[in-house]
Amino acid sequence: MFTGTALFDLLLPGDSRSLKDKRGYLRPILALLRKYEVSAAEVGDQDRHGRAQLGVAIVAADAAHVREVLDHCERAVAGRPEIELLSVKRRVIGDDDF
Repeated sequence: MFTGTALFDLLLPGDSRSLKDKRGYLRPILALLRKYEVSAAEVGDQDRHGRAQLGVAIVAADAAHVREVLDHCERAVAGRPEIELLSVKRRVIGDDDF
């Protein structure tokens, strides 16, 4: 069994001046990520209007599959023209890592 996580640090457009505006940008991104059958949520910077941190987690039997899905998620977030992807922190852990 392998688990994979990714933490996306995002810069949102300047017009996201309220938490309602922020949610308007994040909701479709989270919906897109969930199409890859991962758990996805806003996990940081909830009270900052122009920034967001999204977390993604996956569990699979094969490490290659975990990496492939995280790659797809990263490309999906990076491809969103309305936001800027500042950084991504990824981690894959297997049974031997515990």
